[in-house]
Amino acid sequence: MRTVALMMLVIPGVIAGLGIKLMRDLFFNILHPPFPFLWVQFLVGLIIFVMGIAFIAGFVLHRDRKNNKVGPRFQKKQKKEVPAE
Repeated sequence: MRTVALMMLVIPGVIAGLGIKLMRDLFFNILHPPFPFLWVQFLVGLIIFVMGIAFIAGFVLHRDRKNNKVGPRFQKKQKKEVPAE
C-alpha cells in the first residue's frame, strides 16, 4: 500500500519537474517540437508545474486530515443541523 502512495507522489513530482524544465528552456531559447512559440511552451510548463504541485499538496492535506494532524484552519467544516419545525 505504501508503494502505491509513493508512486502517487512520484509521478506528479516528475510531471512538475517536466514543467520546470519547459519553463527553464524559455530562458535559454530552447524550443521543443510540439510547441510553436516559446511563450506557449512556458505557459504549458507553468500549467503542468502548478497541476503537479497541487496534486501533491491535495494528497498530503487529505492524508493529514484523515490522521487529524491539521490545524483548525484546514479542518473540514461541520455542517450545522437545522432543527425540524
